[in-house]
Amino acid sequence: MSLTLLDWTIVVVALLVCFVPALFFGRRAGQSTSEFFASGRAVPWWLAGLSMVATTFSSDTPNLVTDIVRRDGVAGNWVWWSFLLTGLSTVFFYARLWRRSGVLTDLEFYEIRYSGQAASLVRGFRAIYLGLFYNCMIMATVNLAAVKIANILFGLDRWQTLLMVGSLNVVFATYAGLWGVLVIDMIQFFIKMSAVIAAAYFAVTSPQIGGLGPLMDKLAARRGPGGLDYTAFLPDFSSNWDLAIAVFIMPVAVQWWAVWYPGAEPGGGSYIAQRMLASKSEKDALKSVLFFNFAHYVLRPWPWMLVALCSLIVYPELADIQRAFPNLDPALLGHDIAYPAMLRFLPVGFAGLMIGGLIAANSSTILTHLNWGASYLVHDFYRRFIRADASEQHYVRVGRVVTVGLFLASAATVYLLDTARDAFGVILQIGAGTGLLYLVRWFWWRVNAWAEIAAMMSSLVVSIALLVFARNGAPLSPHVGLLVTVLVTTVCWVAAAYLGPQTDRQTLIAFYRKVRPFGPGWEAIRREAGVTGPARDEDNIPRALLGWAVGCATIWSGLFLIGAVLYGRWAQASLLAVVLLVSGVTLFWSMRHLWADMPDDTPAV
Repeated sequence: MSLTLLDWTIVVVALLVCFVPALFFGRRAGQSTSEFFASGRAVPWWLAGLSMVATTFSSDTPNLVTDIVRRDGVAGNWVWWSFLLTGLSTVFFYARLWRRSGVLTDLEFYEIRYSGQAASLVRGFRAIYLGLFYNCMIMATVNLAAVKIANILFGLDRWQTLLMVGSLNVVFATYAGLWGVLVIDMIQFFIKMSAVIAAAYFAVTSPQIGGLGPLMDKLAARRGPGGLDYTAFLPDFSSNWDLAIAVFIMPVAVQWWAVWYPGAEPGGGSYIAQRMLASKSEKDALKSVLFFNFAHYVLRPWPWMLVALCSLIVYPELADIQRAFPNLDPALLGHDIAYPAMLRFLPVGFAGLMIGGLIAANSSTILTHLNWGASYLVHDFYRRFIRADASEQHYVRVGRVVTVGLFLASAATVYLLDTARDAFGVILQIGAGTGLLYLVRWFWWRVNAWAEIAAMMSSLVVSIALLVFARNGAPLSPHVGLLVTVLVTTVCWVAAAYLGPQTDRQTLIAFYRKVRPFGPGWEAIRREAGVTGPARDEDNIPRALLGWAVGCATIWSGLFLIGAVLYGRWAQASLLAVVLLVSGVTLFWSMRHLWADMPDDTPAV
């Protein structure tokens, strides 16, 4: 891609608009770890929600969605659309509990929920496991996308791209703390959305496509393997049962509650928990996650999917991409690179906007993961186990050094990955089987630290065993492997919950009084704590279940309504509009009752 002076001007302006405001938060971030990692617990819901959306909208996301669509059609996106069930369960059951806990990081939760050395072991182990190894894998997938985009657009080598994005991200992550990250995220979200909408428009109106109507006609004539309809919202259960199981049945029935994945953790966690903990009140925490799920699933996907569908016509095979870009590194060739290959249709000016948007997409995710990972390594490991008596400024300085080290480690990991889809699969497999525990631990007092250890270790061992079987010519299909992992992991952690050392009763009572978890699973502790009287109305489980169900219906119907309109399928669009209206009104009613007794501004810490 050859950029004009106008394009470069737009790129520079976009970067200045994004990053300069963050400079004003450097002094505040340096005051304490609470400011550096949690923004002083004063974040309004709209800023926290926008930051969540921007973080999950990274430079690898359009590539990943394009990869999915080219392989499995639009319906293949159920592998991540199913996580809406997880996201809205956080809204209605977990957001307020996280905010009441008052912890600085979600890993600090372990030592207020559990007791003894096992609680400390879990906290320390997960600080290293998630903060370093897992976090580096996530950042590597994001930077892999940046490498592919830079290679196909500008012919840059991996190290050149990593040096440029690293210099930008590390400087701002180490200087501005979470406040700076939040402000950068907010501005970047609007730049990124403008860029991807422009990319979709110019792809659809390109000479090879000719508009939405001709695109639908060409896709109807071009079927995938097994007669795959690339535009379908649901897989074909009659003719391609294996695909239906892999991309719909397993994600909706099992994956959403069984798999731990950053941004879609059962029960909330990672940077989603970080934003909830930084919110200024319970109501703000709940609103932020609700807005995030709406924007994540309704507003963002279709610009990416339209480009992916167009790429099937422009580049039917991977060889077509290689011929169009003869200087492309063959090691980077995959279906995910079709998205940046489609950017050649952008005219002057919009090309600069897209480059600025792609840089913003990379930065919003990397900045969050650097701050989040550093919070684990500094607050939950260094401060907790190595040096507990230093000043706040000392921990901030250590956090800044750790931030640099995290990026260097993640940059090295980039050289181990090939495609966004493969990396996504690895991440899902590593986190498989543990999700149910993270849902249940808030509502059943018997879950203990040893159950957490059993879940982590069994999931890891089974994942390694499946990998060994695959390397020795006896691979299991992904959905069978997931079921095996979930079954073994669940048996192990439930056994540990009953047979392992129990959590100290005083710890459980203190946790109950502080967090006020609801449901029959805490009845024994509730009695011991001397709490009597009816449960609070906001903790009404049937109402929360209703909100969860109609929330999913609202968001999914909104997602597919946009698709039906783009496809020109007006009868389908009319039906979806009715579902959206009815479920949306019911959701609004449910939320009003849920918020009725929540404080507006009083921190729940």
